[in-house]
Amino acid sequence: MSVESQATKDGEAALPRRREPDLAGLATFTLDAAGRVTSWSVTAEAVFGLPAAAVSGHDVGEVLFTGPGQRELVDQALAETAAGQVRSATVAGGRLGDGRFAMRWEPLDDGALVIAARAWPQPAPTWLSEAAARFGSSLDLAETAAVVTAAAVPGFADAAFVYAAERLLATDELTSVRTGQGVAAAGRGSTVRRLAARLAGRPASTTSDLTLPSEVLILGPGTPAFRAMATGSPVLFAHIDRETAERLTRHPGARERAESYTSYMAMPLIARGVVVGCTIFARGAASPAFNPDDIALADELASRAAVCIDNARLYDRERRTARALQQGLLPSQPRVPDGLEVAQVYLPVGASVIGGDWHDIVPQSSGRAALIVGDAMGHGPEAAAVMVQLRTAAHTLADLELPPGEVLARLDKMAAEIASAPFATCIYVVIDPPSGRCEIAQAGHLPAALVQPGGETTLLELPPGLPLGLAAESFQATQISLPPGATLALYTDGLVESRTRPLDAGLTALCDALGATLASPTATLATACHTITQALRQHGEDDITLLLARIRHDASR
Repeated sequence: MSVESQATKDGEAALPRRREPDLAGLATFTLDAAGRVTSWSVTAEAVFGLPAAAVSGHDVGEVLFTGPGQRELVDQALAETAAGQVRSATVAGGRLGDGRFAMRWEPLDDGALVIAARAWPQPAPTWLSEAAARFGSSLDLAETAAVVTAAAVPGFADAAFVYAAERLLATDELTSVRTGQGVAAAGRGSTVRRLAARLAGRPASTTSDLTLPSEVLILGPGTPAFRAMATGSPVLFAHIDRETAERLTRHPGARERAESYTSYMAMPLIARGVVVGCTIFARGAASPAFNPDDIALADELASRAAVCIDNARLYDRERRTARALQQGLLPSQPRVPDGLEVAQVYLPVGASVIGGDWHDIVPQSSGRAALIVGDAMGHGPEAAAVMVQLRTAAHTLADLELPPGEVLARLDKMAAEIASAPFATCIYVVIDPPSGRCEIAQAGHLPAALVQPGGETTLLELPPGLPLGLAAESFQATQISLPPGATLALYTDGLVESRTRPLDAGLTALCDALGATLASPTATLATACHTITQALRQHGEDDITLLLARIRHDASR
């Protein structure tokens, strides 16, 4: 720290007084348009070891930026600030020594303000622990890879790119890093997908000039990244390979920018003995070339990052599997017969994608339609496994136009034969739009609700029947009349029952909501489904299904 004299009041010898640097640790100085130092802060003296008297009025390229390529960097930064732009870069070498400094040039009326902070070396345990804490913040592949590049740039490198092995993402094919086993057979390339990229001093939106987001590349056997993934060892190189250079010519200015970097490192990403991808770090002429100490630090970063990326990959695979199951298990958009309007809502409980509820609409050749709502007890994959079997069987039986009672009897027999299956409830309705006749049978299910055109709502008193799977001998069907404009509501218990609401109170609330929502003759069933489920759902304790159906006024009688 610099010291200046301070005289005492009684004229005794001066005592030294410390001038403490800014607690923020940022060194600041200003330059005129020609690059001469016009001001030099106390922290600049402390950080760079140069007193203000030694630099004021001098060309900054002669007193500070004396390393290879740094004069050009200063000229470019001054040109950009003169145009009103901000420039950031990591600089090392020359008068700066081996340490790397993150610097930001901001425009002034007649020159530039430079803000600098030591970016490297940093205490490795602190830096790695901070990076590791950020890695665990997301299970999204792209976000996790972006954390890797953000941790490396600008403190460790001027650019960073993260690639994942495409066949690992697409087919879950694992590749060991044991001796003699690489990511591809000899003479063949490796396909990778870019997950993230970061360039010092440039916003993330501009990194596409070197590589496009989610771009899929084939790395030839001669490329450093391929060698790193094939051998499981880092590869240092000074220039981009010919294959990469040719690929970059497709993007204007990309090859020139890539060739401005003078030191590269390709580091494999290895998790649980499996190569999951690679990271490429780059430094420009103003920064020192990568050395063995850098390799050790990059290896620590890559090891931690690889596990997090692999966790994100596994999570992404499970999420895609769940989505595929959801699309396969839930019914597709139904084909509703003429003269009938139908709307439905299904809400799984909690984080489950699919549960035990099911519903279906099956048009029949006679012009009638079968409406089915069922509930396999419980939720999650076990209930879903039973549900999909029952729904498939019910759809097939409905297509055969069997009577409602017989359909439930056959489903009951099937459910009884499913090993370790929970009980299930079901309500089965056949509607004939021209006549308005409905035939309904229940297997332990909650009663259907009938909403008259004016909004008056009642719960239908029907024989409840036993749940499916109890080997009941028969299920009694009941016929009712459904006049045009009246609405029939089928639902599961998740809509009306919870630990904080008794069933009777839930059924009353359902009737009130149905009557209030459907009182208007112009109310759409889709809007009513959404309004009612949002009004009645409690705390997400069970799956919710609501199906509404009514005969249109213009249906022929």
